[in-house]
Amino acid sequence: MAAQRCILVSPVGTSLMLCQLHTRCKGQFYDPQKQCCHDGALVPLGETRRCGSCSYRVCFEQCCPRWPLGLQQPLMVRLRGEDCSSPQSLGDRVCHSVI
Repeated sequence: MAAQRCILVSPVGTSLMLCQLHTRCKGQFYDPQKQCCHDGALVPLGETRRCGSCSYRVCFEQCCPRWPLGLQQPLMVRLRGEDCSSPQSLGDRVCHSVI
């Protein structure tokens, strides 16, 4: 959810209202140029996590099980927001399970 946060700036002889668009994550404002909202928590844009043998950028990618289940390489990294159950596409990365 987006909201505006404004401040009053008073240079000599004038007054200006400067507003900046901010978004919320579980009621907490954050700057989308520095963080993202992932599973209801604020995460730094550069944070990475493991997906089997691969690592992925939490704010931009997701770790998905490959379909059909039971494949030799059961994990795949794809862009966030893409359906995990859709067929593998060109930008997806196949990851091996780590035991």
